[in-house]
Amino acid sequence: MSSKPREHQRVEPHAMSATQAEATETNVADSARHQKIRLRAYEVYLERGQQPGRDLDDWLQAERELTTNHNGE
Repeated sequence: MSSKPREHQRVEPHAMSATQAEATETNVADSARHQKIRLRAYEVYLERGQQPGRDLDDWLQAERELTTNHNGE
């Protein structure tokens, strides 16, 4: 092994490509949508009397409701 210290190379930031920018925008939109679905699924759970074991049903119901409401606007 060499006892010489390693030289550090400076890495310059690169501009985002159009594809990367679109992917970032999509991720942000998906994240916001995911948060809305999660909140609505929790509301459905509460409305059902907090019965466990139906989380997927709650999620799918919330997703349907939000998709229907979004398309109807």
